[in-house]
Amino acid sequence: MTRVLDSRKGLFYKARPLGAVVAALWTAVAAAEVVSGAQLPDGSQKVGENRYRAPGDFEKTLEYYKTVYPVSSYPRRAIVNQPGVKAVHISNPSGKNFEGLNIYEANDEVRLYVVPLQSAPGSGNKPVKKPEPKSGKKSR
Repeated sequence: MTRVLDSRKGLFYKARPLGAVVAALWTAVAAAEVVSGAQLPDGSQKVGENRYRAPGDFEKTLEYYKTVYPVSSYPRRAIVNQPGVKAVHISNPSGKNFEGLNIYEANDEVRLYVVPLQSAPGSGNKPVKKPEPKSGKKSR
């Protein structure tokens, strides 16, 4: 029994599962909100200045940020790891727009804090020097 390679059988394209996952992630990333240069998950709600409520649980939020800000380029460190409280800081090595992100979970709620840039010492806001008082001697 020989199989014909030039048959029209199987011409329909079947999407690969990995391609569907990548497309879904790309859509999620493309629809996300950007605040001060930091990307937030779609569905995040503002709760204060630079503070947002994430739509998913802590692990889901960390997975989202692994795709948006890869661990190899954006270092992470645990801030707190106590019973009932978890927190991770993601550093922004470029230093543009924001210093980093804090992701934390407390009271069954996941919050995000966009850490704003701190003004560097001596940049733009230099104190004005007062003229030094002259000595009490008068010159003649």
